[in-house]
Amino acid sequence: MTTKSKKVLISGAGVAGLALAHWLDRGGFNVTVVERAPAVRHGGYAVDFRGEALDVLDRMDLLERIRALDTEMGDAAMVDAEGRQYATLPAAVFAGDLEVPKGDLTRLLHAAARDSAEYLFGDSISAVEQDADGVTVAFESGLSRRFDLLIGADGLHSRVRSLTFGPEERFVRPLGICTAIFSLPNHLGLHHTGQLYVSPGKAANMFAGDSAGRARAALHLAVEDLEYDRDDTDAQRRLIAERFDGEGWEIPRLLTEMRAAEDFWFDTNAQVIMDTWSDGRVVLLGDAGYCAAPTSGRGTSQALIGAYVLAGELARPDSDHTTAFTAYETTMRPFVTEHQAVGREGAERFFLPAPSQEVLDMLAANAPENTRTEAVRLPDYAPR
Repeated sequence: MTTKSKKVLISGAGVAGLALAHWLDRGGFNVTVVERAPAVRHGGYAVDFRGEALDVLDRMDLLERIRALDTEMGDAAMVDAEGRQYATLPAAVFAGDLEVPKGDLTRLLHAAARDSAEYLFGDSISAVEQDADGVTVAFESGLSRRFDLLIGADGLHSRVRSLTFGPEERFVRPLGICTAIFSLPNHLGLHHTGQLYVSPGKAANMFAGDSAGRARAALHLAVEDLEYDRDDTDAQRRLIAERFDGEGWEIPRLLTEMRAAEDFWFDTNAQVIMDTWSDGRVVLLGDAGYCAAPTSGRGTSQALIGAYVLAGELARPDSDHTTAFTAYETTMRPFVTEHQAVGREGAERFFLPAPSQEVLDMLAANAPENTRTEAVRLPDYAPR
């Protein structure tokens, strides 16, 4: 069977899924992408690219276009309840080698992969049955189709993972922080910078690239055993509003803007820990299989690298899916191990506590200009 006759279903049209669609098309596969949202999602936080991820973007012929969207974020001000600056958060601490708004990234990735796949928006997977020859997938819309491979690139709360490997609680490890993100008018006139406010168990930041445009805000809470309905955004907004009630700085204004924001997003910071990322003809990619948590600053880079490696191994002429999945895991494990360690450290030591200027300067001095994983080299594939 040639690669073009191999039908691959990707669940999820995020960074991982779109990048994989691009690479699989270049490798000669017949690709379908299913996404529960009605279109590619364009909201979210700014995302960083580090080390080997820049190599992947270059090999996708996207690096220069991504560089043109760089937020060019400078140092941020740490402020008290009255808005007075008491420390400077160096950009080297929180920014990668390159930072862009996530919506701009997914827009570019979709443009690159738009003709590489069939897209099924507004639908999701409801059941998976596999045998030695393929995978039969049922969709919420009532559609049922047959594929050679199924790839779960559907995020922290992966449907593919729960249907194939087991319930979420077996694999998802919360780090004790939840986060709400939304856009709002740039009423502080921020220009390639931000402000960060920290109080016990809470943190809030607002940042913007262009003072004439909109800004983004993020509200973080230290929580234990948080139970919430992922589909009830009104309850999530109430939770944030109740916990931040009475705080100073710009918090009252942020809470007002949060209630009206159409792009409100809320979730826990968590990692996915699994002994294996594949089962038969099903494999997981990105956050679905090995989320490092937003506290790592490595999730987007990890997704891009994983998509490149998985597609490269599947496209090898002498490889079947079993061999490819094994090689993919062997190559990616060192990346994941290192990135997840950074995520745990970020949650435990640097995320919600208010560090001193001395600590911030030390972190900046220890932040390399180009953060590469020392344990492994990025393979040099040549997809047909």
